[in-house]
Amino acid sequence: MAERIIFTEEADDELAEAYDWYETREPGLGEDFIRCVDACVEGLRRHPMMYPVAFGSVHRALIRRFPFELFYEPLPDALKIHAVFHCSRNPKLLRKRLR
Repeated sequence: MAERIIFTEEADDELAEAYDWYETREPGLGEDFIRCVDACVEGLRRHPMMYPVAFGSVHRALIRRFPFELFYEPLPDALKIHAVFHCSRNPKLLRKRLR
């Protein structure tokens, strides 16, 4: 079980941007999004190897109810979230960022 959860600056920015977008569409929807992300992260904390490797040592987990994926890396004492990535975006952009 991962002791710590580390969001990169980019992942934190993506999370905040998605939250804001959902809140402008319907009040409370952004909170629902955050709850779904938190539930996904909690599952990753308990079972970090549950999801497939996307590339290198980075895994990909789908977020329930929302078209987003978490790209994360299990570390010995932490779970590092590299991206909160919308499924419609080009994954090549993410690969460039993670190099």
